[in-house]
Amino acid sequence: MAIKSSNVAARVEPEIKDRAEAILASLGISASAGINMFYRQIILWNGLPFRPSIPSDRPLSPNEMTTEELDAKLARGLAHAPSEKPVDTKMKTAVLELAGLWKRHENELSVEETVRDMRKGRSFDT
Repeated sequence: MAIKSSNVAARVEPEIKDRAEAILASLGISASAGINMFYRQIILWNGLPFRPSIPSDRPLSPNEMTTEELDAKLARGLAHAPSEKPVDTKMKTAVLELAGLWKRHENELSVEETVRDMRKGRSFDT
């Protein structure tokens, strides 16, 4: 027996629609399935499945942080990284570029030494 379905018509900004559908597609979910999931969550929670609000402490992008803030955030993240596992080269490069340490790496220390120093909480001036 076929499942009955209804159409839903909603006005959505094109950019929002495209971005949301791209995320759903990357998860292997169609827009219809995503909307169906959203409706089911509304029923399950007897309301919106999230609290609509404006985050007062939204995360800053690296471009919005000062060098000191970014260095501190990266150092905290690396401090929590398991030290017994080797760090992927692409990840090391990204960390060094974000922290502004690429010059230090090229001229002074190996990536491993720089990451080890960051794990110890040392700050760097480039």
